[in-house]
Amino acid sequence: MTIRVLIVDDSPLMRALLQHHLTREHDITVVGTAADAAQARQMIKALDPDVVTLDIEMPGMDGLSFLEKIMQLRPTPVILVSGATEAGASATARGLQLGAVGCIAKSQLRVQSVATEACPLVEMVREAAKSHLVPHLPGTAARRPVSVPSAPSPAALPDIIVIGASTGGVEALSTVLSEFPEDCPPTLIVQHINGCFAAAIAQSFDRAARPRVMLAESDMPLERGMVLLAPGNDRHLQVAAAGARGLRCVLREGDPVSGHRPSVDRLFSSLASTLGGSGGERALGVLLTGMGQDGAQGMAQLASIGARTIAQDQASCVVFGMPRAAIELGAAREVLPLGKIASAIFAPARAFQP
Repeated sequence: MTIRVLIVDDSPLMRALLQHHLTREHDITVVGTAADAAQARQMIKALDPDVVTLDIEMPGMDGLSFLEKIMQLRPTPVILVSGATEAGASATARGLQLGAVGCIAKSQLRVQSVATEACPLVEMVREAAKSHLVPHLPGTAARRPVSVPSAPSPAALPDIIVIGASTGGVEALSTVLSEFPEDCPPTLIVQHINGCFAAAIAQSFDRAARPRVMLAESDMPLERGMVLLAPGNDRHLQVAAAGARGLRCVLREGDPVSGHRPSVDRLFSSLASTLGGSGGERALGVLLTGMGQDGAQGMAQLASIGARTIAQDQASCVVFGMPRAAIELGAAREVLPLGKIASAIFAPARAFQP
């Protein structure tokens, strides 16, 4: 199948550069280019592209306002093209919460002199083309915290929560975290994202959620009311022991695991190893929307020590790759729609029948 792409950018140079990268691929066709939202709106109607690349900053209607219209009226997989400035990163974080399936920094785009040199945009387009999107009702994106049912006693909650996500994950995480109570168990998240956007995403989560959300730093002790996001693509986020029963997070260099750094598999497996066979009831692992298989093996390790494990169901996933891999492996003990995951996390622990 040929993937049909529409490029939307007010810069002629950037439009040419994006087209250069995409038209070299046998399975991708650029069906048109637009310089602003008004032109893009007409081209989307006429051309019905599979994927749209969208500049954040454009004259007239800005990229975020246009993205929100797309998600409400004609859901189409959108990849944001953004500067890595503080303003650009903040706008990108907002766009991912609005439903964009991916983002790329303009600094990642350059003319390759070697024909075989890969551009990350190409794989993003291929992933985006496999996305499953549904219309957004006005005002539903980036939800504010909602009332959480009375929480069970601390003894019924896990001591630690670990979450993995990839394509479509920022929006999914926004939904889940919006229902976390202020004193939630310490929570560690690996979201596959370019490191230059990680801080802005953590800040956007922090503004909307009750607990503190921040980038993880090595050797931080894990405390209640703390949500830590892996800081970027240069180190793995892991869990290690701290004292008799305490835990801390660590950042470790190393090769990509399951094709990623940071890797969900590395986070999950480090927690399983740290807790050991008698500590599984202390942990809960969640695997959200994403391409590929990262997290499936690590979730299997968590399940093997008795941890609760939850995978997002197919109908609510943007991409069902990572949860599907965990389910097929028998690692996910519960499979739930996105809107029920947070309430399940904070429900009293219950026996699960496979």
